Amino acid sequence: MSDRISPPEALIYAMVTVSAADRTITTEELARIGSIVQELPPFHNFTDNWLADTAQRCGMLLRKPQGVDQVLALIKRSLPPRFYETAYVLCAEVAASDLSVQADETHFLSLLATTLELDRETCAALERGARARHQRA
Repeated sequence: MSDRISPPEALIYAMVTVSAADRTITTEELARIGSIVQELPPFHNFTDNWLADTAQRCGMLLRKPQGVDQVLALIKRSLPPRFYETAYVLCAEVAASDLSVQADETHFLSLLATTLELDRETCAALERGARARHQRA
């Protein structure tokens, strides 16, 4: 395993990991990850094949012993601090996308916040914004 990955790859690893945290990746979560990659500036130079390849590499790492810990360490090493809140809010978006944030997803968000040294107030605001964007009439 490489010591670092690119910042966009680190963001993908974070989103894939929160989606897989409850051992079920829903259609809504996959669709949200895909739309995030298509819409947001950090991913403008990447293709769908890149997303699939990156997600597969993340999944392989997650299957190893202490895989989540390894992914978190890799995310921290690979992201510049200005992307810490971005990583957290993207994970909150993916978790909220199926309107059912599971305990395992909440636990991963907590681990991510601790790893990236984000305070509780910031995390609460980012989570609330994500939930608000996914409300249905």
